[in-house]
Amino acid sequence: MTTEHTPLVAALRELRARTGLSLAALAERTAYSKSSWERYLNGRALPPRQAVVDLCRVADEPEGRLTALWEIAEAQWSARGAASAAPAPTPRPPAARPAPDPVRPHGRRGRLMVVLTSAYVLLAGGIALALFLLPGRGTADDEPLSAPVPHSTGPQCRGAACEGLDPIRLICGINPDTLTTYRTATGAHVELRHSRKCGASWARAWGTAIGDRVEVAAGGPAHKVRVANRDDTETYVYTGMAAARSGTTVRACFRPASPDGERECVEARVGAPASPQ
Repeated sequence: MTTEHTPLVAALRELRARTGLSLAALAERTAYSKSSWERYLNGRALPPRQAVVDLCRVADEPEGRLTALWEIAEAQWSARGAASAAPAPTPRPPAARPAPDPVRPHGRRGRLMVVLTSAYVLLAGGIALALFLLPGRGTADDEPLSAPVPHSTGPQCRGAACEGLDPIRLICGINPDTLTTYRTATGAHVELRHSRKCGASWARAWGTAIGDRVEVAAGGPAHKVRVANRDDTETYVYTGMAAARSGTTVRACFRPASPDGERECVEARVGAPASPQ
């Protein structure tokens, strides 16, 4: 498993765990076999991009973040393959001009690798701790998954200690409950999520436009996020956490970027059955 591959495998495992599907059931819902999924989730093989997209579809997850991780992993995987396949340099006379490095990236491919590698350096600092490094839940018909991916011991805050903090970086985003999902007048989706282990809720939104804003509150301060750029519109944004125990009413509000757009809010109670989406 490569350094670039580790975040992808961790994210795939978290999504598969969220679905609750065995490897056999996952194979039935996608074009990839049970043994293929076992290799992908163990990090022994890089999955095709379409396999990543299919798992996002099954898990009802926006695909942007996962496909970005796949691009980084695929670029580095390909570069290593080229390096291992390159022949050893042949002896040359002392006066001969040095031969070009046979594995140096060049042209469009080289530029792509440089961009993706740089993006990974920035991305890894923010997500290495956060990327749900948890092995998938097993069922009787699963092949056992090895555990080569290091993982945190568990959520890093609880209740009031989580107030306003990032649910992903503090490992509260593993297997959260979906309290409700609301479609706004602009077509954006706002979802209220809750972590039982952390005792906190947050809101996330996708299908948004630059300048849209989302906030969440649970009887205390509101925590806000703004859609800042195109990357946010192609994936999703999420707020900081609001402490919320069983029975607490959590409220999320969406305000579109358009000056004449109206504020829309949705509420859900922690511990109540999820409302229709």
